[in-house]
Amino acid sequence: MSDLDKVKQLRKSTGAGFKDCNNSLKESNGDIEKAIEILRVKGISKASKKMLRNANEGVVALYNSDDKTSIIEINCETDFVAKNEDFLNFVDEINKLNNHALSNINNLRKMQMSNSKTVDENIVDLISKIGEKITLGRSKSFTNKEAKSFFYQHSVIKKNISKLAVVVSIKSDSYDESVQDFGKKLSMHIAATNPIAVSKNDISQDILDKEKNLIFEEMKSSGKPTEIIEKITKGKINKFINDNSLLSQVWVMDDDKKVQDIINDLNVKNLVINDFLRIKIGE
Repeated sequence: MSDLDKVKQLRKSTGAGFKDCNNSLKESNGDIEKAIEILRVKGISKASKKMLRNANEGVVALYNSDDKTSIIEINCETDFVAKNEDFLNFVDEINKLNNHALSNINNLRKMQMSNSKTVDENIVDLISKIGEKITLGRSKSFTNKEAKSFFYQHSVIKKNISKLAVVVSIKSDSYDESVQDFGKKLSMHIAATNPIAVSKNDISQDILDKEKNLIFEEMKSSGKPTEIIEKITKGKINKFINDNSLLSQVWVMDDDKKVQDIINDLNVKNLVINDFLRIKIGE
């Protein structure tokens, strides 16, 4: 194989530029495998600089199997790259691996992909090839052994990949047609309303304290007496809790009822919303 053919093969394998490929082949004395390693190491250096940049674009991937459902966010810098074929192929494979890893990102990073490289190594290679920061974001897995997962995707790019996705886990004595319909609609409701927690008691005290302080500071400039400000703050906090607790939210498909009312109307024994996750790119 001629030197030019080696450069061409190296460019095809790595996506690196002609000059970088030529230099790495010289450094490796014509050994293509060593040249690939040299480029990868150099790619780590280039990638580390790119990692300082913001990655607010990307996609959300869903994977549903018999025993579990997983959701993962994979970020990049531009919407253009989020629709790039190489990026989407990477996301497809990561999506399946994440389901096996039960959304443990540390374990996921060490897992081997189809090209025998780890996820972390492939991220470095992809950064070098595409030229943008790529990161693994929020992720969660839901067991389907004693519950059932329902999901919804919005702004779909391709099957199982979108800009917004929701997974909600429901446990029930029955999963008849009415429960199936409710689960699908509930995932759409969550997509629209973005609740913080399932119930009032699930909202952390840190979040409530932060919101209370913000409201109190805003009210201080009103000139009202402290006791009045405290009363108004309490009312606003109660509204914040109701607006951000899933069960207390107004049902998006019937503003005369709340989510808990819809559950009561179903009259299904032991129906419980276990957990949920909503991921929207850019939020």
